Amino acid sequence: MQKDIKERKRGSVAVVGGGVAGMSAACALAGAGWRVKLVERRGYLGGRASSYAHPVGESIDNCQHVLFGCCTNLRGFYERIGVAGKIHWTREMVMIEPGGRRSTLGPGLLPAPLHGMTRMIAAHAFTWSDKLALARAMRAMMKADAMVEHGESLAGWLRRHKQTEGAINRFWRLVIASALNAELDEISVPYAAKVIRELFLNSAEAGAMGMSRVPLSELYAPVPELLHARGGEVLLNTNVEAAEWDNAQARWRVQTRTGGIEVDFLILALPFEATQQLIAKLPHVDGAADLHEKAKSMVHWPICSVHLWFDRNITELDHAVLLDREIHWMYNQSKLRAGSGGRYLELVVSATRSFAALPRQEGIALAIKELAEFFPLVKEAKLEKVALIKEVRATFGVQPGIDALRPEPVSPWPNLYLAGDWVQTGWPSTMESAARSGHLAAEALSGGKFLVDDLKPRGLMRLL
Repeated sequence: MQKDIKERKRGSVAVVGGGVAGMSAACALAGAGWRVKLVERRGYLGGRASSYAHPVGESIDNCQHVLFGCCTNLRGFYERIGVAGKIHWTREMVMIEPGGRRSTLGPGLLPAPLHGMTRMIAAHAFTWSDKLALARAMRAMMKADAMVEHGESLAGWLRRHKQTEGAINRFWRLVIASALNAELDEISVPYAAKVIRELFLNSAEAGAMGMSRVPLSELYAPVPELLHARGGEVLLNTNVEAAEWDNAQARWRVQTRTGGIEVDFLILALPFEATQQLIAKLPHVDGAADLHEKAKSMVHWPICSVHLWFDRNITELDHAVLLDREIHWMYNQSKLRAGSGGRYLELVVSATRSFAALPRQEGIALAIKELAEFFPLVKEAKLEKVALIKEVRATFGVQPGIDALRPEPVSPWPNLYLAGDWVQTGWPSTMESAARSGHLAAEALSGGKFLVDDLKPRGLMRLL
């Protein structure tokens, strides 16, 4: 049985996994006086949201990661490590059709949930039939029933709510399915409703989009110093192979390739595959087999990104949604990181296994060909460098019934807790879910308060 958290003294904790979940748990506990060791098998922090030196001679992110105003725990983590000022924020979403015609979504002067209506009505990307269909759907998403799991996929829900082809292809498939990184028939309706409410209905602040001005690993640079200043440390290039519970001493012994680590508490902040492999080596306890099967039943979806360096500026936009083509998003990294220019662009393809299966040269050629349909200057520019990144395990699937597979942070083992975006947080596979899971694990371990409250709905949404 786990000891009463009210009786616990601040002891030693090993957090296994240096992604956002592990870093948020480690920094929260260290700030509360716990002695923390953050253990990461790679030579850098960040997990699936990291950057590294690519052979093309550039430091690039493994994929563009964004946050939103509603991501209160991720923002809280950034504030804790002192990097909140390194995020570029925008409240506009520019949608571009092949040929270059643009539509801009974003808040106007009306109160929530009507704040985005003015620009939606003016958007060329949608017909009047599309706009009416989207209005009906968003109204339905506001109802409490949309947040309850009925086993229906988003594709079925959209058919039932008579969504037009334009609304499905240019909004639901591109914006919502892209945000959840899954096909429409693989998405649980409550998670789609969560995205709709937070990004488009609750408030203009909640829907603001943020992008890092620096490579992601640089964003996490203060973490080792913060932990060291509070008596902790970061152990990179340290692979955890097993863990043993000493019942007599009430301590964990974590075995790595370079030795052992003895701690009072253990947090596994790993993706579900890695968690599954590690818990299979832990002592047998009631509930272990069930947790193992849950982790085994989950699936991952890929995200691909194409990084292009041209000899001239291609666009003045800092980002854009690209309609009706295989590539979905454009991020102007030159402008985001340097404040000007459009020579270095990153293109993102999400929610598709077909692009991930393409050979490297075919994928790059397709991306460049489609990019030129939106930005004609591509045809005149010389491509200086290119990189294609396939993150095959980018996110976990949010298919109907997924909540039954997501575990709570308290594990079947004594003094062992779980974190990771796949743990039950109420959020889909995002950096916010990872940060929340880290804070939830820290709370379960210590009895303290670390979870940051959600943003309150504004305007008329306060009444709804």
